[in-house]
Amino acid sequence: MTAPILVTGAAGFIGYHVVQRLLADGHQVVGVDSFTPYYDVSLKEARFGNLTPHNTFLGESLDLSDAQATRDLFQHHRFEKVIHLAAQPGVRFVDPQPYAASNLMGFMNMLEACRHGEVRHLVYASSSSVYGANRKLPFSEHDIADHPISLYAATKKANEMMAHSYASLFGLPATGLRFFTVYGPWGRPDMAVYKFTHAIAEGREIQVANAGQVWRDFTYVDDIVEGIVRLVERVPVPDPAWNADLPDPAISPAPHRVYNIGNDSPEEVNDLIALIENALGKKAKRVDVPLPPGDVLETRADVTDLRRDVGFAPSTTLEEGVKRFVAWYRGYHGA
Repeated sequence: MTAPILVTGAAGFIGYHVVQRLLADGHQVVGVDSFTPYYDVSLKEARFGNLTPHNTFLGESLDLSDAQATRDLFQHHRFEKVIHLAAQPGVRFVDPQPYAASNLMGFMNMLEACRHGEVRHLVYASSSSVYGANRKLPFSEHDIADHPISLYAATKKANEMMAHSYASLFGLPATGLRFFTVYGPWGRPDMAVYKFTHAIAEGREIQVANAGQVWRDFTYVDDIVEGIVRLVERVPVPDPAWNADLPDPAISPAPHRVYNIGNDSPEEVNDLIALIENALGKKAKRVDVPLPPGDVLETRADVTDLRRDVGFAPSTTLEEGVKRFVAWYRGYHGA
């Protein structure tokens, strides 16, 4: 019997879509989530509820910062592939403790479990936020990214370093994925597309940073999922081209890689708002605010490596993606 694939954060936005895709492709999946109240838990429960009827899906409530519970999970199941998407999200600083517990201790427990469980490939979520203070665009995996401007970004950069050390010390193959501004059906209510849509639909004000002159590489969730499922099958190996005298951050003498997954086509937030207005048939009530600490003016993904290695790069337009999201929003909220 084929070993099940473990997906952590299975009740989260991206995790939910990844599990759906894996089930549709015929895989057995074990999905875990801790259902933290960072946003409305009922949305997470609704996602999870859509997964549980599948007879090839086993869902569990589990906090990965609990080392013993994580070890028990790997003792009960034999995983060859792990897709680790569980994390405390959000670039705006509030309370540091959840970031440390989930993104650092939870990730360390996952690395240890994968090491002792002899996992063949760990694919884990990093973030475009690791590029931090970098100004050179598009953001490339070959550029040094050592100046995070949010605690969230710092924990994600730490994840990359931790995974690389386990790849180097123990030969654990690991691939980090730097996601760029993911949106789509069943999305996160704190993210711009959902937040703006919900407020405009209800006639409430929206806060618009820097008069909307902010550019994001909005990436539709189905494109993110396609990149994930392709990269799961591409197990990294040591790269003999790595040069210790001129180290390239994108390659390694260890079985570890990082990839951007983004649309490579930044859109101004003003254009996003206009698309939402058109889809809803309502005008936004705008309030201009300064760019919040931890945010950057522009992101753009260089997806050269992704396209070369798996023959794919995201391509869903923001116009099409917003239409799909608003259609889902209307159905879910009865709006």
